[in-house]
Amino acid sequence: MRLGLSLGYQTAWSTPADHLALAQEADRLGYSVVWAAEAYGSDSPSMLAYIAGQTERIDVGSAVMQIPARTPAMTAMTAATIDAISGGRFRLGLGVSGPQVSEGWHGVRFGKPLARTREYVEIVKLAVARKEVAYDGEFYTLPLPDGPGKALRLGFHPPREHIPTYLAAVGPKNLELAGEIADGWLAVFFAPEFADEQLAAVSAGRAKVGKELAGFDVVPSVPVVVGEDVASCAELVRWYAALYVGGMGSRQQNFYNQLATRMGYGDAAREVQDLYLAKRQRDAAAAVPLEFIDRTSLLGPKERIAERMRHFAEAGVTTLSVTLFTADRENGVRTLRTVAEALELSGVGE
Repeated sequence: MRLGLSLGYQTAWSTPADHLALAQEADRLGYSVVWAAEAYGSDSPSMLAYIAGQTERIDVGSAVMQIPARTPAMTAMTAATIDAISGGRFRLGLGVSGPQVSEGWHGVRFGKPLARTREYVEIVKLAVARKEVAYDGEFYTLPLPDGPGKALRLGFHPPREHIPTYLAAVGPKNLELAGEIADGWLAVFFAPEFADEQLAAVSAGRAKVGKELAGFDVVPSVPVVVGEDVASCAELVRWYAALYVGGMGSRQQNFYNQLATRMGYGDAAREVQDLYLAKRQRDAAAAVPLEFIDRTSLLGPKERIAERMRHFAEAGVTTLSVTLFTADRENGVRTLRTVAEALELSGVGE
């Protein structure tokens, strides 16, 4: 199992310089990849290009680039450019986001997200491989049939004809699609105790194209808090869990709430959502079960984190990407070092 660093996106509590410093420390420590995210604030490609130019070995990955935000050809251009800038160190993570962001921020209908993702990835792969981009799908037709456009190919030679592609997936059908068309899965709220069901869906997708799970990169983003008391460490993760389970989406369509329910926390998930949507965020955070946080995080002293790492590796995780819940850059650097030491102590590192 390898280590990764999930930076998320810029917030009121972070700066690009902070994220660069953490990425550079992860690079020095031998982490395999650093991921940057986007929602409706900072974008991921800009941050990744900034980081790529100031690191040496670590891969840079989008977790994610939003499918409704860009045409597939624009995504291929961006991916190929960052791959060239970084010397072949880019990983392309894609996701459809959710209906609120897709329709509210980008003005793109959310319907049929799986079919749209399939077409999108097929076009991106055509373009990155410098093949002529001609496509006739339900969502994308290239070139348009009633105008002067013509089929084009990427106008420069990137370092690689294939850039590793990852899908952010939560539901069973999306997990199956990831197994079928992608090189890896970007997971959230991944619990080793629940992994068999999720990886069975991924394996079903792999089987459709004559492949096994071996060689497929399973990449959960896992909160980490180092400290002596597990319950105290979990307090720092509560607000994050409540936001996603309670407020990321509508009452009718919240993928993270549905995931928590499939994991056996249905009653708690309903309560967290009810409280969050009633604008009682503090109460919603308090209602998130400690067990849910603990199962989906790395909490406690280094030795306990090492033991939990063994569970993640045994569950099939190949790249464990940590999200730092720390107060400042210095604490973040210390946490990165502790996590690297814990991996060595666990005996499951590559």
